[in-house]
Amino acid sequence: MRNLTMLTDLYQLTMGQGYFNEKKHEQRAVFDVFFRPNRLITYSVAAGMEQVADYLEHLRFSEDDIAYLRSLGCFSEDFLAYLAELRFTGDVVSVREGEMVFPYEPILTVTAPMIEAQLVETAILTFVNHQTLIATKAAKIVDAAGGGVMEFGLRRAQGADAGIYGARAAMIAGCVGTSNVLAGKMFGVPVSGTMAHSWVMNFPSELEAFRAYARSFPDGCLLLVDTYDTLRSGVPHAIEVFKELRAAGHEPKGIRLDSGDLAYLSKEARKMLDAAGFEDAIICASGDLDENSIASLKEQGAKIDSWGVGTKLITSADLPALGGVYKLAAVYENGVEIPKIKLSDTTEKITNPGVKEVYRLYDRKTDKAIADYITRAGETVGEGAPLELFHPVDTWKKKTVTDFRVRNLRVPLVKNGKRVSDMVPLHELSAAFKAEKARFWEEYTRRDMPHIYKVDLSPALHALKSKMVEEGGEQ
Repeated sequence: MRNLTMLTDLYQLTMGQGYFNEKKHEQRAVFDVFFRPNRLITYSVAAGMEQVADYLEHLRFSEDDIAYLRSLGCFSEDFLAYLAELRFTGDVVSVREGEMVFPYEPILTVTAPMIEAQLVETAILTFVNHQTLIATKAAKIVDAAGGGVMEFGLRRAQGADAGIYGARAAMIAGCVGTSNVLAGKMFGVPVSGTMAHSWVMNFPSELEAFRAYARSFPDGCLLLVDTYDTLRSGVPHAIEVFKELRAAGHEPKGIRLDSGDLAYLSKEARKMLDAAGFEDAIICASGDLDENSIASLKEQGAKIDSWGVGTKLITSADLPALGGVYKLAAVYENGVEIPKIKLSDTTEKITNPGVKEVYRLYDRKTDKAIADYITRAGETVGEGAPLELFHPVDTWKKKTVTDFRVRNLRVPLVKNGKRVSDMVPLHELSAAFKAEKARFWEEYTRRDMPHIYKVDLSPALHALKSKMVEEGGEQ
């Protein structure tokens, strides 16, 4: 694990110097991570918590780090000496990776001495914002495809870490494999890939290129057929090689289309493969795909079995940032919680104050999610009594639920600076995401004009927020 302690913004350290000078650096503070709504994101798939836990456990400034900070000329020697001994000693609760999450609800909360909680903001947002963004994009692509999506984006990712951890996030959200060999090794996930156009171009003919590849991989032969002319040469040459493989006792895997009219080409290629007796040969498509183009291809009746999705997945091309934020929710004075709130002329930017819990309510008859419910810490949500839900802004919008079950969405991740949750294999995270997504009505997750899922506040939390807004937020 790399030491990423210096992966922070300078103002975290200048604030740290100020807290240190004012003797407020050890005051216990509570910060929430959440994201605001966006027209392209009505739900997200949480990811990145594994990296958060590793980062916090390994947080420490090296001698070189301290020397560099000293060279900036803005930190006192007593503060630098304090940093040299600093370790993360706080607590973190978070949703599980692969959890469906929604705007405004705290998906991760840090409780720690102020200087520690402030220092780790930047790195935590880096991990959670990026991986949650890519997992969310991947979920939409997998949903459009109905499965069979492979992540092919490494060469277009914004850097090596983005490629590695983007692949990880994509696997959590349902991708079945990645082209990224390092990600495959690091996370124990399937890797896939065959050939590039350069392979075909490096032989005297397309047919010779296909035969050479088949000699090396007789039991995994998937041929790229669009280098020259897909239907006039590529597919016919592939069929010729497939017949030779079958005669030698091997079965071909299929073909890949990377350009052109994928709907038309796949339908024609399917006819040709079937006519030649290769009904089980798959057709894989790639080439600047996303959830919209995949949905369109399926509507056109494209005969595509698997999808290699690269650029638009790994960069989340239509939404390059999640916009998750890290906001102070409370501090403790003499062991007593003092709620904090950020006010704004923009209603959507007013934060929810205090220490909170996040619950999900499910209808017992259908096992479908009804709403998420944010409460003050210590409140209980009984499953027997009727519960009135109301919109946190348009409070006249109300709904009473009765026959429901409750689940606390968050679990301890770090306690006293040490991780307390086991690392979960990606295939288990992916299975958990798939199962939870099935508990949401399609109206909430559909690609076009989805319904807005309810995230409501308890009466006690709503009353606290309203009172603090009226009083201007000052204590």
